Amino acid sequence: MSRLTAVISTGLLAVLFSVGVASASDDGIDAARDHRTRHGARILDDYARFLKTPNTPQDAGGVRQNAEQIRDLLIARGAEARLWEIEGAAPVVYGRLEAPGATRTLGIYAHYDGQPVEAERWTHPPFEPTLYTRAIEAGGTPRPFPGPDEIIDAEWRIYARSSGDDKVSFGALFEALDALGSAGIAPTSNLVFFFEGEEEQGSTHLGQFIDEHRAELDVDLWLICDGPVHQSRRPQLVFGVRGITGLEITVYGAERYLHSGHYGNWAPNPAMMLAQLLASMKDSEGRVTIEGFYESVEPLDDQGQAALERLPAIDDSLRRELGLARTEADNAPLSERILLPTLNLRGILSATVGATARNVIPTRAEASLDIRLVKGNDPDRMLDRVERHIRAQGYHIVRKEPDRETRLAHPRIARVVREKGYPAVRTSLDLPLIRPVIEAARRAAGEELVLLPTLGGSLPLYLFEQRLARPLVIVPIANHDDNQHGPDENLRIANLWYGIDLFAALLTMP
Repeated sequence: MSRLTAVISTGLLAVLFSVGVASASDDGIDAARDHRTRHGARILDDYARFLKTPNTPQDAGGVRQNAEQIRDLLIARGAEARLWEIEGAAPVVYGRLEAPGATRTLGIYAHYDGQPVEAERWTHPPFEPTLYTRAIEAGGTPRPFPGPDEIIDAEWRIYARSSGDDKVSFGALFEALDALGSAGIAPTSNLVFFFEGEEEQGSTHLGQFIDEHRAELDVDLWLICDGPVHQSRRPQLVFGVRGITGLEITVYGAERYLHSGHYGNWAPNPAMMLAQLLASMKDSEGRVTIEGFYESVEPLDDQGQAALERLPAIDDSLRRELGLARTEADNAPLSERILLPTLNLRGILSATVGATARNVIPTRAEASLDIRLVKGNDPDRMLDRVERHIRAQGYHIVRKEPDRETRLAHPRIARVVREKGYPAVRTSLDLPLIRPVIEAARRAAGEELVLLPTLGGSLPLYLFEQRLARPLVIVPIANHDDNQHGPDENLRIANLWYGIDLFAALLTMP
């Protein structure tokens, strides 16, 4: 992004900040809409330039280049900004922008790294942003980026890695700052920027960065900029995320492959054993049958329950969109299902299928499972419950490959490798600090705003809750059908426009 926005000089920022904090967020939204109307083509062009810089974990140089670009864009807008470094980690971009007279400090978190890419599965190279007239699956066709006087269709989409997750947060934020600056409107809050480069790898060093810089991260409220809007396409605020943990299970048969004719019906088949073990964990309606699996779930408070009941009904349309005749628990609403922990089989492997299938009894079978956690679930205790269930099915659990002595001593062996997980987080909608955020987002949305008690996905936000002891709100911008993490990731232009409006409202809320 060479400019991303018309650069606001430090001197201009000083002038606009002297205006004070009396401007209402309605004025901020008007400024944002006028800004993107006048500069829409330039905004798209600058955003496309930003998307050209690779940001996958395999490209350390590209990741650093992203961090340096973002740091420089903050400095250009009058912020104090620098890179925080830890050996072996992607840098954190830290910034601070003071608003004289402000009594509140907002922390703004986003991540600039992206998921790995399988370039051969993309319609266009993932770091060559391509503009389409509509979504590809809806019959959209590629077109040039618009010229200065061309009318922009809000249904156009930009295809590129991280266009929705999570670079849109930066594009929207910087454009909102410039819109306010051009209109002479000052932010009403001090702003702390905390931009991470390892979120897609599990935020390995996030806790260390927080511990080393707690004083600089002392804010009143965190705005977590990530995730998609609601499946109804309505804008939403989200007040929690699920945690996550997982495990790998391997069960064993004979020490070598056996001919299925000579040894079938005699030698145990580990693929069948594993299938039966997994089937014992969940019934046909999707309820996890592991003892105690739901016991620690913490119910919603009254405000959360009221928000849940006001959610738009999207399940029928979502099933049609996804080609599903039915969903679990007798078609129970998705909004209710994400309030429960899940046990997901994310992969299973044993021998081969298709053209390479052989008439053999395999030597082992492996399964990979993830558990999405909700408020009240402890990651280690949930894994303990799974292991107790495995033992109850007659398995001896080991942590490494079993030797001959162990194989001969136990008819059923399961090697279990546990993953390190983290807990869920949920903020009460009734906190005084939350109310102006909701009102500002409602004005920016221009329609009914969805308040979602928790997001289905997982983020390590427990680190903010536990180590910084401050509430947080997730402010999603990307479209729900953006192919997040997959090939042909994309951003609907209407969502970028909304993001600019949203940040302008949040930065000027009373």
